[in-house]
Amino acid sequence: MDFGFWGILQVVGALCFFVYGMKMMSDGIQRAAGSQLRNILRTMTKNRFLGVGTGFLTTALVQSSSATTVMTVSFVNAGLLTLTESAGIMMGANIGTTITGWIVSILGFKIKLSAYSIPLFALGVPMLFSGRTKLKYWGEFLIGFAILFLGLSYLKEAVPDLKGNPEVLDFLANFTNWGILSRILFVAIGTLVTVVVQSSSAAMAITLTMCAQGWLPFEVAAAMILGENIGTTITAEVASLVGNTNAKRSARIHSMFNIIGVTWMVILLPYFLPVLSNLAQTYLGISDPYTNASDMPVGLSAFHTAFNLINVIVMVGFVNTLVRVAIWSVPDKDEEDGEYRLKFISAGIRTPELAIVELQKETVHFGEVTSRMSTFTKELINTTEASVQKKLYKKLRKYEKITDRMEIEITEYITKLTNQEITPRTGQKLRSILNVCNDLERIGDIYYQISKTIELKNENKNYFLPEQRNKLNQMIDLVDTAFEEMNKNLNNDHFDKVDISGATQIEKDINKFRNKLRKENQSNLGTIGYTVEAAMIYNNIFSSLEKIGDHIMGINESIIGEV
Repeated sequence: MDFGFWGILQVVGALCFFVYGMKMMSDGIQRAAGSQLRNILRTMTKNRFLGVGTGFLTTALVQSSSATTVMTVSFVNAGLLTLTESAGIMMGANIGTTITGWIVSILGFKIKLSAYSIPLFALGVPMLFSGRTKLKYWGEFLIGFAILFLGLSYLKEAVPDLKGNPEVLDFLANFTNWGILSRILFVAIGTLVTVVVQSSSAAMAITLTMCAQGWLPFEVAAAMILGENIGTTITAEVASLVGNTNAKRSARIHSMFNIIGVTWMVILLPYFLPVLSNLAQTYLGISDPYTNASDMPVGLSAFHTAFNLINVIVMVGFVNTLVRVAIWSVPDKDEEDGEYRLKFISAGIRTPELAIVELQKETVHFGEVTSRMSTFTKELINTTEASVQKKLYKKLRKYEKITDRMEIEITEYITKLTNQEITPRTGQKLRSILNVCNDLERIGDIYYQISKTIELKNENKNYFLPEQRNKLNQMIDLVDTAFEEMNKNLNNDHFDKVDISGATQIEKDINKFRNKLRKENQSNLGTIGYTVEAAMIYNNIFSSLEKIGDHIMGINESIIGEV
């Protein structure tokens, strides 16, 4: 058998074709039904059993357990799901991902799919040029489906058929007679393959193809499939690296669930496989998968589903235990100044429709961070202790840098998202978030400028009268009320349902009070103790506070899309 570098390149190319088709299919359905998927994940998780069903349904739709688990980790990171709810979803995702195996084993090996792929292109390509956005995304889904099975067809042709060359596999005999150690070895190989290709579905396709071509015995392939279950947890672990503590715990639950399941199945595999083989022959109408390579893919798909289903049934009662162990294994960190980094945007760029949730949460966090500067400024205006003033100068300078960094990082994230195709509604929301972040960064700048003005005032020993200080406190209270209304509006899941009439009234109150202070300030010039220098600084500060009110109003208008 001649299988050199060109043959390896053919296999790798066919696998890449398969993975590209799967990605295109998954992205297409995520764009077409992104908001519905988010609603499913957020509303159908009232208990662990509904969570399992939700995870199964979502993964069966997007044909990617990685997409479901990463989405789940990001929702935990954003505080939209609890650890218990996420555990159920990830268990369901493990069952949902077995659908891919059935599609590959039944359609891919029992039907000549390359003949059906061309008609799918005929349906999908015209849909790409449709004026209706959703129809366009469904076209992407169909084309991805066609490419996936063309890739599988090429993969079958690229992998040599060893049925006539059994001597080539003699080396496997050296590794299959070590009992449980042999099973652990092939579990490790399956894990490695999945980590390398970053897709358990692609790893499954490779395994099933090698079985159909006579490369792997049934028990070896089963052990590799168990390893693929462990390998798929890497994606969620990577996604959680930049997340908060709960995101890391959610990924850890997924890993523990899969590792525990693989452990007990590795022990029971010699007893489980013969029983499964008999049941598959009886109820699925196939021949013995141990001896018939053509029916081995169906037998392995049955094994994959049975294992994940039994594992979920066994482990669903121990969800609370898994949560406790995850909390113990990922302890809370005392992260002073944790606001230096983004809290909710997770690793990896996915479809904008699915990333919008954590982006909105990040914007809420940005608003909360910026509004703290109002508290620091009020303290600075009212304190006379030099040591306290010095700390507050540093704190306001630090927060100004934080707002700069948050705007840059959120803008860069949105820029990467806009390189993909987005729906008009999602595009509008992304523009709103960009405008909100720009206004929040400007607010940070203004507060820092106020702190520098007060610092210069103190250095030159210019002092406010009690009346001036009280009026500034009143102005800050009005701005704080505006911040509260702004943060409430940012927290609304549906920007198009936000009512900004309350924010508009507060803005009018701020403008009216600014006009009153300006008039009083001019009238009081020349009275005893009312110095020109202090009056100018006073005017600078309340005018700056009014500008902050303008930016807050700009944020509210951006939320409803008026800017």
